Amino acid sequence: ARKQRFLTAVHTVLATALSSLSLTACIAIPVDSRTGQPLPTWPVATGPREITVITPPAPAAPAPQTVYTARLYPVNDAASRNGVLTALVIDGHDGRGRLTLQYRGDHLQGEASRVEAGHPGFGRVHQEVLGGAPRQSSGRRGIANAAGAQGAHVQCEYVITGPAQGTGVCRFSDGAHYQLHFG
Repeated sequence: ARKQRFLTAVHTVLATALSSLSLTACIAIPVDSRTGQPLPTWPVATGPREITVITPPAPAAPAPQTVYTARLYPVNDAASRNGVLTALVIDGHDGRGRLTLQYRGDHLQGEASRVEAGHPGFGRVHQEVLGGAPRQSSGRRGIANAAGAQGAHVQCEYVITGPAQGTGVCRFSDGAHYQLHFG
């Protein structure tokens, strides 16, 4: 048993010695992870180094925008209780814009979009708000929708008839009807 322990200890010492000797011949070489090529481990060049600075591109200039103030005048009793309203329409000049207004303590936000003359459904809100047959009008047509956190929402249709001028109608979720004027 004593001889067996002695031989086990000798084998352990020899295995450790051989492992250390084999490791002394190993050299760690850093490798570029992008190319897989070895990196130099000593200074390659002397003197000043060139440094390339990459400057990010400048942010794009903001797109031109026009802010229109629209006044909404009551057409029915539900709207008369609220009085005249003011809305802001920010036109991004790409056929889209943003609509914001205050209504009964709720901040309504939404979007406005220009639509083609044959847009399905255009004229429906006009007919509901002003009654009678759908109106023929010339100019750039648009629709706008906005909603607030307290549940109020509005649908509008409008026609831009000149620079910063136009008319339209809006119907609110509580039944209030308004006629809208730009400019």
